[in-house]
Amino acid sequence: METGLRNRLAVVAASSQGIGRAAALAFAAEGANLALCARNRQTLDHVAQEARQKHAVEVYAEVLDVGDDSGVRQFIHQANTHFGRIDICVTNAGGPPAKPFSETTMEDWDRAYELNLRSIISFAHAVLPLMELRRWGRFITLTSISVKQPVPELVLSNSIRTGVLGLVRSLAGQYGPQNITVNNVAPGFTATARIADIARRRAAEAGVTPESFMAEMARDIPLRRIAKPEEVADAIVWLASERASYITGQTILVDGGSYRGI
Repeated sequence: METGLRNRLAVVAASSQGIGRAAALAFAAEGANLALCARNRQTLDHVAQEARQKHAVEVYAEVLDVGDDSGVRQFIHQANTHFGRIDICVTNAGGPPAKPFSETTMEDWDRAYELNLRSIISFAHAVLPLMELRRWGRFITLTSISVKQPVPELVLSNSIRTGVLGLVRSLAGQYGPQNITVNNVAPGFTATARIADIARRRAAEAGVTPESFMAEMARDIPLRRIAKPEEVADAIVWLASERASYITGQTILVDGGSYRGI
């Protein structure tokens, strides 16, 4: 399938591991150049090098905490200066800690807002004017199934990330006339370090092994397995492609059928 992404410039945040890493490499496989950021220099450089070697694309990579608004703006400015364009922006950040509401602190709430909503606003402020100039753009947020179906003990994610849906719908309406689409991808349980950590903690509480706990999680999913990061990345790349040019303001669940709503 021709995606129309060759020689586009894709910004992928938090791209050193998990779904962010998979998305970066998936864009590179389609011939898109990359602007990558993450907090860990070593793992970020590994992803950048893999993209260059496997797919012969150009990669600009910078260490960045997406909660730093001025850092986000500087990163986008540098990427735009380097490539002369920003076509695609995939926002991403680590999820807030899993804990019951009674154990959360105001600092937890502030950090969750900073990482999982405010950072998206920072990227939007930085990239959307650049996309407007070219009258083409794809702005894609990455959240969680929790925006549609709250997950037990993920009260921070359940609360903060639902705000992203309002932002996505608002931006889609405003920037559609400039040929810019804005969509959200919401994965279910995916084989990432975060899910492994949650499984270890819950398994210890239940007195079972992490492997048996993960197997039990999979049994509750209609497809009977945990997603691979690459499967979520495929949805992200599709939304950025020309094949999805008439889709905007939507939340695409990549959850193996876990969502029970209509």
